[in-house]
Amino acid sequence: MTLARDLAAAVSAMDRTDLDGDAVRWAQLGIADAIACAIAGSREAAPRLAMAAAGADREEGPCLLLGLGRRTGPLSAALVNGVAAHALDFDDVNDVLGGHPSAPLVPALLALGEAYGASGSELLLAYVAGFETECKIGLAVNFHHYDKGWHPTATLGVFGAAAASAKLLQLSEEETATALSIAASFASGLKANFGTMTKPLHVGHASRNGAFAALLAREGFTAGESAFEHEMGFFEVYNGAGTYDASRVLGEWADPLSVVEPGVGVKPYPCCGSTHAPIDAVRALVSAKDIAPEDIVSVRVLAHPSRIPHIDRPEVRTGLEGKFSIQYCVARAVHDGALRLTHFEDGQATEAAVQALMPGVSIEPGVPRESDERLAVRVEIATRDGATHDWRVEEAIGTGGARSPIPEPDFRAKFHDCCERVLSADATDRLYTLCGDLDGVASISDLTATAAEGAHAAVAG
Repeated sequence: MTLARDLAAAVSAMDRTDLDGDAVRWAQLGIADAIACAIAGSREAAPRLAMAAAGADREEGPCLLLGLGRRTGPLSAALVNGVAAHALDFDDVNDVLGGHPSAPLVPALLALGEAYGASGSELLLAYVAGFETECKIGLAVNFHHYDKGWHPTATLGVFGAAAASAKLLQLSEEETATALSIAASFASGLKANFGTMTKPLHVGHASRNGAFAALLAREGFTAGESAFEHEMGFFEVYNGAGTYDASRVLGEWADPLSVVEPGVGVKPYPCCGSTHAPIDAVRALVSAKDIAPEDIVSVRVLAHPSRIPHIDRPEVRTGLEGKFSIQYCVARAVHDGALRLTHFEDGQATEAAVQALMPGVSIEPGVPRESDERLAVRVEIATRDGATHDWRVEEAIGTGGARSPIPEPDFRAKFHDCCERVLSADATDRLYTLCGDLDGVASISDLTATAAEGAHAAVAG
């Protein structure tokens, strides 16, 4: 037996009865968040450019491009909706995965569900199976994999998308193993491309290729049986000897389900997850000490070393760059008290008052690299009266999943903020209700039809 085959057996054995109330609640939250983020992200350039480059704007098919009012084939839909889901960097996070768990899964599942027919209940089960697959592989390879420079949302998300797609298509155990082995050759995504359109392209690519791997396997395509553990397989090539523990994939399988613990980390701010704890700390400190922007001399962020390389960006010219700049995010939090979607539009990123605050913001290691405190930060604000104020946050609100869940009213507000960029308020309400009771959804097409109706109503109005 190989890991691909053993993993396929575990995925194939999963049943809807395995999902308790907590698993269903978290799964529905993650699916809803991904759909909302994709609808909002459809307004960005990246998915539109991907649609044109892939020829999806000329392709006819049954699958909705969320927010774009067009239908295309399943693989093109998974690609474009995957790019859209991650275009704003507002989609959910999971620290075991070291990335964004739902964006690679949901676009593939919506596309295949529309193309081949699936219910909301089947969507739930497939989503949980994919979530479990990518996170348990993450448990085996992180955080060396993450620190090495791979983008786990894509390099591990492709396995989640393949497993979820295989489950939705009701592939056999052997076919599921083949899909996972094919996905091993599709894994890609480098953190060097953070802050550009290529980062969300990683996710669209993972979603499309996970679905493609499952479809290939269903047709009888072949793949190496030991794609994970072979000396030239995924673990050795992507991590290297001594930097992974393959036994953890199945040794901790569904014990607990990753969708429950640590759960789905919903982002309240539309920027890189590594900026969220500093933002929370700055907002809390400014509020507690009643510090005005003009009173601040400097803001010093002390974080885990792994968080620093991709967010230490002192100069920002575009909104996309701002999402990966601790300097911009902290300055914006000081200036506005919160961060919203509009703050990451290009014109906002170069606002003079915010740019003036950025040189005073710095980030440096607050703990040794080997420390387990990867999520905690401490912020020090020096003011013109000579005082220094500090605040510590153990984990950002929302992004810790079950440990620090986003309050339901805050999530509902986020869902509406995202969807109403494109949809009517009525369609947004109906879509929110459908996402909150997926067992009652007879067909995934009911979800996408609501989104399509709402988009047309919004345009017509």
